Amino acid sequence: MTFYRLAIRPWLFLADPEWIHDRSIRLAEWAGNHPRLCSLVARPSPPDPRLAVEFGDLRFDHPIGLAAGYDKSGRAVTALGRIGFSHLEIGSISAHPSAGNARPRLFRVVADRGIVVNYGLPNDGAERIAARLAQSRRPVPLGINLVNTNRGPAAAAESDDEILGDYVASADRLRPYADYFCLNLSCPNTREGRGFFADTERLRRLLERFDERSFGCPIILKVAPFPGLAELESFLTVVEAARCVTGFAVNLPPGKPPGLVTPASRLAAMPGAVSGQPCEAAINRTLAELYRRMDRRRYRLIAAGGVFSADDAYRKIRLGATLVQLMTGLIYEGPRLPVKISEGLAHLLARDGFSQVNEAVGADVPTGRRVIVN
Repeated sequence: MTFYRLAIRPWLFLADPEWIHDRSIRLAEWAGNHPRLCSLVARPSPPDPRLAVEFGDLRFDHPIGLAAGYDKSGRAVTALGRIGFSHLEIGSISAHPSAGNARPRLFRVVADRGIVVNYGLPNDGAERIAARLAQSRRPVPLGINLVNTNRGPAAAAESDDEILGDYVASADRLRPYADYFCLNLSCPNTREGRGFFADTERLRRLLERFDERSFGCPIILKVAPFPGLAELESFLTVVEAARCVTGFAVNLPPGKPPGLVTPASRLAAMPGAVSGQPCEAAINRTLAELYRRMDRRRYRLIAAGGVFSADDAYRKIRLGATLVQLMTGLIYEGPRLPVKISEGLAHLLARDGFSQVNEAVGADVPTGRRVIVN
């Protein structure tokens, strides 16, 4: 990782962020046919039984996975599954192909150890991605993140039924390849994604459709940080009636958080939401509040946002996360990061006297009062 930071990252950061992203996916796609090359990038240690976790009927060697947003169209699952992740989440994927928002739409904010993302959900569409996954090898469990098709700001507004049907159509086509589905309810960079499911009646109708289909795999709901406790409680009340839902994930908060080091004049030219360390505090607050209020016998949490080290991942586990995902950390720390984090977690568990990682889940969340995370 030191070699990556000192010798490789400075050169990568000279180029356009999206150009580098595209080529890293192309390289990983090619490397999927060359297992020895993947082993040169990262040599995962034998599974440590202390780190094994269960999520519904799924079992993972350790909690650390790849977040949605990196491999948007499932092009590189074979290679990515060989560099130390316990699971991958691809997407977001929509029923129809989408070009996403206009470029430039990806920016680095190096002083804040983050990126600004305004992709707008570009992907190849469920049909093409299903055909690709049918030909791929999937070394670890695969989550598929689903979203409504972004047809662009000039497109005619869609009806509620069309938007809800888009999710179901994608799930129908991709079910043979999904170990779990994550329904993205809160993309901050598209017209419908910003607030469509703030209307809990729409959410109820979506979940009814998934209940009717009985997809037979875990269904995770990905939500933005809630404005307040009333909205969180209303959300949980609606979800309670849905048999299909087994957990939650927390998405990026919209806009720019306060306190960024990057000058405001530069940020003004960067539309989108901030990923990486700047979003960590808001996501951790929502994570802890969800864990405290949800039915822990039924639901599990997936956490991302600002994961650059084993300490970052461990903090999220102690706030309630069963699985922890990363993406921006790869950009700053390199492809050995999942291995280093999983190794570091074992040491942190031993330090704190936990014999299994599940014993640490929620250890820092008090009961009976609102959780405040600094």
